[in-house]
Amino acid sequence: MEAVAKLNNVPTSPRKMRLVADIIRGKSVAKALGILKFEPNSGAARLEKLLLSALSNWQQKNEDAQIEDANLYVKSIFVDEGKMLKRLRPAPQGRGYRIRKRSNHVTLVIDSMTEEQLEQKSKKSKKANK
Repeated sequence: MEAVAKLNNVPTSPRKMRLVADIIRGKSVAKALGILKFEPNSGAARLEKLLLSALSNWQQKNEDAQIEDANLYVKSIFVDEGKMLKRLRPAPQGRGYRIRKRSNHVTLVIDSMTEEQLEQKSKKSKKANK
């Protein structure tokens, strides 16, 4: 059972937010929260809050299930470009340079791992350790 959380019109450039989103993609929810807590990038705090919101949404859907037993992971996270505010900055000789203040939309999907996915992940980690 998956849960979705969306964050719209974040006043950060999509490029900066994608740097943080790429770090947590595919990780378990507990590990992703730990990474985001200590990540110095500006988007990390917002993504941490979004991940907690997705966790809460999952809990609303599955009231009888335990979060610890569910093996939740970040199934997908993507950052889309939002509105762009166009401003002018004074430039030499009476000109004006255009400044593009970018924003973004983030969509986060968490899901619980099936037994097959857990087995495949453990096999991959064992091969990597050898």
